[in-house]
Formats: sequence, structure tokens, C-alpha cells
Amino acid sequence: MKKQVHVRLDDHILETIKGIAGEQGISLQEYFRNALIQFSNEKHPGVLFQKEIRPENNLFTFIDLFAGIGGMRKAFEAVGGRCMFSSEYNKYAQETYLANFGEKPEGDITKINADDIPEHEILLAGFPCQPFSIAGVSKKNSLGKAHGFLDKTQGTLFFDVARIVEKKRPKSFLLENVKNLTTHDRGNTFKVIRETLEGIGYKIYTKVMDGRYFVPQHRERIFIIGMDRDVYGDEELFNFPALPETPPMAVKDIFEKKVDPKYTLTDNLWKYLQNYAEKHKKKGNGFGFGLVDPDGITRTLSARYFKDGSEILIPQKGRNPRRLTPRECARLQGYDDSFKIVVSDTQAYKQFGNSVVVPLIRAIAGQLIKAMGLESQIPIGILLNERLEEYIKENHDLAAPVR
Repeated sequence: MKKQVHVRLDDHILETIKGIAGEQGISLQEYFRNALIQFSNEKHPGVLFQKEIRPENNLFTFIDLFAGIGGMRKAFEAVGGRCMFSSEYNKYAQETYLANFGEKPEGDITKINADDIPEHEILLAGFPCQPFSIAGVSKKNSLGKAHGFLDKTQGTLFFDVARIVEKKRPKSFLLENVKNLTTHDRGNTFKVIRETLEGIGYKIYTKVMDGRYFVPQHRERIFIIGMDRDVYGDEELFNFPALPETPPMAVKDIFEKKVDPKYTLTDNLWKYLQNYAEKHKKKGNGFGFGLVDPDGITRTLSARYFKDGSEILIPQKGRNPRRLTPRECARLQGYDDSFKIVVSDTQAYKQFGNSVVVPLIRAIAGQLIKAMGLESQIPIGILLNERLEEYIKENHDLAAPVR
């Protein structure tokens, strides 16, 4: 007797499977059955049929501070987490977050009482990077303003993270910031951060990782993992994910098929950018626009991309270069096309420029729950989506799911 099994799949995986099954002349059900056989008999013996399984999306709980548009949340939900609380100051980011997750984050973190935050096992926070970034420091210096921890509006927000960690005692946390955090103020800023976190009882792991191994973009960020010593002791439990030798895709893989002419640079802007680059070249500076090789990867997408798009310009035959569209920016950060863009282009560029690389965070999340001893309890639905994505890549020579 044959039984039917109903499984919820991510939209982009389902569409990919439909296309491949059609090309092979087999039914969707047959393709799915073949994939399950491979999982159970070859690569992942027994992993889909564990007896101890928690309810879907309830493997662990987390909170999302300085949430932006929810990149960290997407990654941690993908490995079984349930978000208990979110906080984001920017009203436009709140709009995007609400549209995609059905809830509006709380606002100013400095006014949030830690007692009002629900209990959780993992704390996520991409605290503001402008006071520590190379661009941010340069801008503040030119304006005669303080930076780092002397920046009273942003630099001290790290201590709000520390305040909440100390009060709520999550089992672990993940913090994200710009690479320059480690060298700011000759290393003193990072020393204060590390000593603060260790001082409240956490074992700290740090690493600078490049998003280029997950998306076609050079984007280096520092990640700080903390694990509660009272829970896990001083044993070395966490390892950052291993990286592939080459990027998984080229920038051309994220291009939209039809692009509105409004994203093509005007003659005046294109001439200005060329003159600006030439002027700095003569001075021996490296400033200038970044014309992308479609078969390569891009520079780092920044929040200032809305101004002129100069760091990432796409060449066009017989026309001036163009900016990336907001949807292409979303793809460049690893968001699938189901992610809703509900704000203006200007705000969308800022939001994706400030975002994390979602698949990189997902890889770190996988390692973190493994270190916490949760990996063996991942819900079946989540495992199937993850394993199907692997199966598609390995058996059909696809660098990324079809969009």
C-alpha cells in the first residue's frame, strides 16, 4: 500500500524542481522520491527519520536586535529558530520587516527595558557599524565629529547589547560588524568589546569572513560568537563554517531579465564619474567607479549606493552603464525573490546596503546550533528544504536555484 506525504517547500526550491523534472520527463513526485532515496541511503543515512523532533520552527528561540530588514532572522529561522522579539530604529526598515515577517520591531533600543524582553536562547545583533567603518571614521573626522565609543549616538549602542546579554543570559549570541572594528583606535575598541563580553561570562569566538563564497560580492565582516561559560564551560565547541574554494556564482546570475531604462546612468552622471575617477587616478588615489565584470563578483554594496551607484556599475552594450535594481541588490545579499520590497528605491538601496549576506549567516547559524547540541533535532521540514537544495546543486550542475 502506498501512502501520501505532504511537505511544505520553499517557493524557489519548488519552482526549480518543477523545471528540472520537466526537462527530465519525469513527474514531480518521482523527482522528489529519487531525492529522498539519495538522502536516506547515500549521503545522509537515517537523518530524515529521527524519532526526537521538535515542532516546526521551535528548535530554539532568539531575539533580533538592530534587526534592519531581517537578514539574520531569515537565516536563523531557516535552521529552526523562532523569533521572540525584534528591535529596529529606522522607520523604513520597520516597514520592510513588517511586510516580510508580519510584525513591526520595537524602536529605540536605549529605551527598551531588558526586563520587557522575552526569554531566549540566542541573541542576534548587527549593532551600528558607521562609527567603526573606514568610511564612517573618515566622514566623522572630516566633520570634526567623534567616532567609535566617543560617538554618543551610535558608538555606545554596543553597551546596550551587553546590557541585554548580561540581564537575559542567552546561551549564545551572534554579533556582526565591519571588518575595521578590529583595527579601530589601534585595536582598543575591539579590546573593550571582547573584555566586556568575556567579563559577563561568555567564551568568545571571532572571525572576519567574506560573503563572496556565498554570493557574488566581496563583503568582509567580523562575526563575534559568544557561548555562556555557565552552560558550556570553557571547552572549544564552536567552529566557523568552512568556505568553498571558489564563489558559487557570478554577478550575471543575479541580473533581472528586463531592467527599466531608469537604472541606466544619465550622460551627465556617467561623465562626472569618469572625470572624478581620472582626477583621483592622477593623484595616485584608488577612488573611482567600479565597472563590473559580469563573470566575476562585485565590490561591497554600501548604503550610499542610492546616490550614484558608482561602486557597482553594470556595463551595457551601446549604452551607459546602469545601476543594480533593488531586486538585484536583494539577490546580491542572498535574499530570494519572495522577499518583499515595499519601500522606495532610495530606501531599498540603503536597506540592502546595510544588510547581512543571508546565506553566510545561515552557515554560521548551522555551526552555532551544532555547537549548542541542537543539530540532531532539526525539524524534518527544514531538513528537506536544505537537503533538496544540496541535491539540486550536486545532481543538476546548478550554481544556484533557478529564479
